[in-house]
Amino acid sequence: MIGVFDSGVGGLSVLRAIRALMPAEPVIYLADQAHVPYGPRPLEEVRGFSQSIARFLIAQGARVIVVACNTASAAALFHLRQTFPETPFVGMEPAVKPAAETTQSGVVGVLATPATFQGALYASVVERFAQGVTLLQDTCAGLVQQIEAGNLAGEETRRILENALLPMLARGMDTVVMGCTHYPFVIPLIQQIVGEQVRVIDPAPAVARQTRRVLEAHGWLVEGNQPAPVRFLTTGDGEAFRRMIRQLLGELFPDPQVEVIQWDEQIQPELVY
Repeated sequence: MIGVFDSGVGGLSVLRAIRALMPAEPVIYLADQAHVPYGPRPLEEVRGFSQSIARFLIAQGARVIVVACNTASAAALFHLRQTFPETPFVGMEPAVKPAAETTQSGVVGVLATPATFQGALYASVVERFAQGVTLLQDTCAGLVQQIEAGNLAGEETRRILENALLPMLARGMDTVVMGCTHYPFVIPLIQQIVGEQVRVIDPAPAVARQTRRVLEAHGWLVEGNQPAPVRFLTTGDGEAFRRMIRQLLGELFPDPQVEVIQWDEQIQPELVY
């Protein structure tokens, strides 16, 4: 089983890519909506959440864990690999490399959370792959909350994106990177704002391919086209999460069942149905 977690619904964009590439793989998806958004939180706090969630997912039978959250990857990926050496982890990395390789203008926009920009993972990617490229960054404050509420094309969502993207366009941006797993769900609106001449990069398909490579390397890959079960869990409002799954991935999961998790004093999740 593949374990996937995020602070909320953003990781569903990664689940969608995993499902498209490996439909026969069973998945357990955990949305830590009691603590969403992760982006403004201290990295140490996000690291603690991530460690507890990883321990829980492993106990539930996950062999590979996809940290489908850029903030959690920035805060905790190295720590998780040290803490759980027997479990392979696949994390999110802002797709600066493909953006730098394909930009014609040499100007790339990156939309991500404050924690992602502050993390060593992002700094490493920039240092390795973005030499000679101008990177324009924006945290899109409030955008995660709009997406969590299902507001994918409303006035406030458009305002946040226009404030981020229009100054980048004025400086010659021709490529924009989704540095948060929530943001692919507003790519249609982003494309309206920036125009078809700007390339929008969603890293989710690359993460799905890396997950497949890890499974193959360990001999764990389940072949076939018969869709396997997906368990959905949340630390927040189960019915609200169920509505969002249907809104975002209704073609894949028209009638999802959601389990609710509560955190005890030791920040260990316990199932509540």
